[in-house]
Amino acid sequence: MKVAIVHYWLVTMRGGEKVLEELCKLYPQADIFTLVVDEATLSPILRKHKITTSFLQSIPGSRKHYQKLLPLMPFAIEQLDVTDYDLVISSESGPAKAIVTRPDALHICYCHSPMRYIWDHYHVYRRELGAVSRFVFSLVAPFLRIWDVTTAARVDAFVSNSVHVSRRIARVYNRMSTVIYPPVAIEDFEPAETVDDYYLCAGQLVTYKRPDLAVQAFTRMNKRLVVIGDGPHLDALKKIAGPTVTFLGRCDFATLRHHLSHCRALVFPGEEDFGILPVEAMASGRPVIAYGAGGAVESIGDEGAGVFFRDQTVDGLIEAVERFEARADEFDSKAIRARSENFSAARFRREMQTFVETEWARKQSAFERPSWNREPADLKERDLLLPAKTDQA
Repeated sequence: MKVAIVHYWLVTMRGGEKVLEELCKLYPQADIFTLVVDEATLSPILRKHKITTSFLQSIPGSRKHYQKLLPLMPFAIEQLDVTDYDLVISSESGPAKAIVTRPDALHICYCHSPMRYIWDHYHVYRRELGAVSRFVFSLVAPFLRIWDVTTAARVDAFVSNSVHVSRRIARVYNRMSTVIYPPVAIEDFEPAETVDDYYLCAGQLVTYKRPDLAVQAFTRMNKRLVVIGDGPHLDALKKIAGPTVTFLGRCDFATLRHHLSHCRALVFPGEEDFGILPVEAMASGRPVIAYGAGGAVESIGDEGAGVFFRDQTVDGLIEAVERFEARADEFDSKAIRARSENFSAARFRREMQTFVETEWARKQSAFERPSWNREPADLKERDLLLPAKTDQA
């Protein structure tokens, strides 16, 4: 069967793109459709596939400022033609699920999250816009919500990347979904023989990830914190940081891997849909101090692999660090590593393949010749199926 994979945009290589890579391994013959692509960021796996882009690709600056093209995305995604494909898998945290397929094609949506910027993160996103962009976004958002909900009907079956997202799908789209956790390359990480006396906070430095909590907490506690990552709030974070906080900016993978395995613990103060970074820390044998909400609750599980704080404040984080240090000797790096293996890439491919095969069989069964379409057994039955005759006829 012909397979198309629809991904919202290809301008970075983060968690969503890692899922796309594993889907490409499952279906090496698949073609990729996306709104915009920055070929310089593509991994070797993605480069092997034919990639079709929308008309947004031809707009100057679209690869860098793609988020500002949000009002055009409904038109762009619906103009991508996948009518030749039997299986369409949309990788969704934007408009990808709105792709228009054949009625007999199977459309499975792997949903990282309904569009955060028009739903639960709407006000956070809106506050960070300039005056003109905020005004335009406020006008467009209600129509995008209507479009987002109605296009959920184009999906045959939803897969969510966590129970947290599954609940969000049920609330926003009123659809059930099957949870298949995203793939984590746990084989790329390993525990270190020695651990250094510092904590680590890593990731994109944006508002909803709450790196400000980590910087303020460790400044107040006068404890060492290494911050890896870049983003619009880097300069503001540096201004509130004390001498015990070190910023490394954007780092290569080798540097991140080293710090994940040598830190006392990963500090994860934001609410994520799933959160791959905590699993990478666990694969490195290190515990996680995390805000007790979102996907981190599912990946970390009980407090054998970390410590949660429920109050998303500086005081709440400080209290969690103190609880962690009081029982630091209880954390077993081998046990933590073992838990991370529940989120391997091989497990993801196995579960996705089983899910697709099951839904494919269900779809084919639904399109078999229905009983009401058979030849009527006798004239009386035929008369019941035909419209009644009238004098005018």
